[in-house]
Amino acid sequence: MKITVNTLLKQAHEGNKLTMLTCYDASFATLLDDAGVDMLLVGDSLGMVMNGTDSTLPVTLDEMAYHIRAVARGSRNALIVGDMPFGSYQESPQQAFASAAKLMQAGAHMVKLEGGAFMAETTRFLVERGVPVCAHIGLTPQFVNTFGGYRVQGKTDDAAERILADAHALADAGASLVLMECVPAALGKTITQSIAVPTIGIGAGVHTSGQVLVLYDVLGVYPGKKARFVKNFMTEAGSIPGAIKAYLAAVKAGTFPAEEHSF
Repeated sequence: MKITVNTLLKQAHEGNKLTMLTCYDASFATLLDDAGVDMLLVGDSLGMVMNGTDSTLPVTLDEMAYHIRAVARGSRNALIVGDMPFGSYQESPQQAFASAAKLMQAGAHMVKLEGGAFMAETTRFLVERGVPVCAHIGLTPQFVNTFGGYRVQGKTDDAAERILADAHALADAGASLVLMECVPAALGKTITQSIAVPTIGIGAGVHTSGQVLVLYDVLGVYPGKKARFVKNFMTEAGSIPGAIKAYLAAVKAGTFPAEEHSF
């Protein structure tokens, strides 16, 4: 069954957990699609996991379009979400639309923007012009130099209130999804319960509408230190298809993330 924004909203309202994994090529797109992953995120994380950069910042719009085309060739049913890379949307809503149009023409069904309430105007501008948006709040990797590293966000009451306000502003602006990264589990639960659109968590606790992980992390391929919110599903599964199915089953059952993967 072809997954659409309406499908996601219906599943979330019925209490069915949503599943998302990053994907960067046609072969994995076919494998993930056949396994039943709801959403394939062609993430700017490709800079780090595929190209060896130390952040997502060097990734270009052309690189994103290239990988989206590859994923679109391999996927039949999953909803494809394309990351808007650094510098391709922050200048103005008009710049954002031009960049989003390029990614949609490459095969994306939705684009993802990083940033809080200040991105509400851009989100509304895109949605009104036919571009579904996934908002990304909490730890936003494109802000790594502002944050001084990859740090958990929303730990203080004031910071949590700001992130909650961000979620409301972006949902009200028309975002179809709100992705939360590296926020306390209690905050992830509060946001999920207080906005009308589905939430996707990565290091945001189990009480979100769904989960996302970098595919390479699920398969145990991570150079350097493993992040707390990551689980290697290859250890017990023993094969790539088995690891993917184990991840999907754990998300659907609400057993991943466990407390050990949350903040």
